[in-house]
Amino acid sequence: MSIPATSPPSFASLDLHPATLENLQALGYHEMTPIQAASLPPALLGRDLIAQAQTGSGKTAAFALALLAKLNPRRFAVQALVLCPTRELADQVTGEIRRLARAQENIKVVTLCGGVALRGQRASLEHGAHIVVGTPGRVMDHLERGYLALDALGTLVLDEADRMLDMGFSDDISTVVKQCPAERQTLLFSATYPQGITQLADKFMRAPVRIEVEAADTGPKIEQRFYEVTRANRFETVALLLNHFRPVSTLAFCNTKQQCKELVTLLQQQGFSALALYGELEQRERDQVLAQFANRSCSVLVATDVASRGLDITQLAAVINVTITPDPEVHVHRIGRTGRAGEAGLALSLASMDEMGSVGKIEQYQKQVSVWHKRDELTPTGKGPLLPPMVTLQLLGGRKEKIRPGDVLGALTGPEGGYTREQIGKINVTEFTTFVAVERAIAHDALRKLNAGKVKGRSVRVRFLEQTTQ
Repeated sequence: MSIPATSPPSFASLDLHPATLENLQALGYHEMTPIQAASLPPALLGRDLIAQAQTGSGKTAAFALALLAKLNPRRFAVQALVLCPTRELADQVTGEIRRLARAQENIKVVTLCGGVALRGQRASLEHGAHIVVGTPGRVMDHLERGYLALDALGTLVLDEADRMLDMGFSDDISTVVKQCPAERQTLLFSATYPQGITQLADKFMRAPVRIEVEAADTGPKIEQRFYEVTRANRFETVALLLNHFRPVSTLAFCNTKQQCKELVTLLQQQGFSALALYGELEQRERDQVLAQFANRSCSVLVATDVASRGLDITQLAAVINVTITPDPEVHVHRIGRTGRAGEAGLALSLASMDEMGSVGKIEQYQKQVSVWHKRDELTPTGKGPLLPPMVTLQLLGGRKEKIRPGDVLGALTGPEGGYTREQIGKINVTEFTTFVAVERAIAHDALRKLNAGKVKGRSVRVRFLEQTTQ
């Protein structure tokens, strides 16, 4: 279901209690936002939902009103659970639910997040809670200790599900969901729709209604530029583009594995953080390459079309077509990796004289004339090498040692680490090893603190994940 961004109806059109409607008026909720208008009618009917909407679109009120509508205030048991990626978001969601619940009898909302003693949270649960809002790891802790019971649960909400997957909470979410009653309503909200969302839906949802709100300003904003090159200066031109535009993350497409390897070698020799992705890589190598590019500790990923299938990287600043593909559909698919969700994107294509026929096919397919720029316009615009903002640390321990993303995050943001959540990037836990991205400025200090401290109560060995020529 795709909903255009038209003038939405009022909340009065919904089957909500008069006191709830009165409270909404008092709070200044007069007209529904597009995501509310699209998701509330099926949600109030008890349908499972997958709703794609950006932060700030009014999604919290959408799922809060749905779960509050079916709540029994006189039953002191957890009837709704909202999982969020961060403590900050969980606190915001809790506050919003409390505001929206003012019209009902005494509704108790408890927040379960890390950074706060378990003892106090346990006491809050013992006094009876109707709604729990929390991060996956801390909710799982309470479930494992028997402090939290979900047998009365009627509604499960996965808020900002894509961010939870990005942060490595997939296994934690699965563990929590398996302890929820099978007969429940599941509402999933996500800003993007990576492959992991489909996998979650297939495992845990019943015939979900798919909703995607078309906001007027979220279409692709891709600037396409073409540069004429020769066989001799093609790879050198890629380095010129990177030094001129200085994109934070770049996906560079080559037509062959050999081109990928040669380009990465040249870029690394010039001080760029670059890795290659092609079909013959072992799975372990592929996982490491993708982890580093996705967590922004590698600036340039040089890939073939086959190897990049299914690759969904958010906030990709630029795509470089190092070689022109003869298939115009493939070209459009390549450049469509950038400029997503309203972000600006650059699509830079290099073409030699013998590729001009393929450029002509692309022009016909896109129904637009190519915009050509001169190679000698490309001059360095920054000081020093183009370095990625993050660095990847590798912990020698993973799922086999029962390490979870929340354990690593806690070690870095707790009293011994002292870093903020914003300084920590993606956390990927594999069978035997864990990758965590940290801001470049704190990388050496974070490495030292992790090696000197403990994760999940035990010492761990941590090292920088080196980037090597493939």
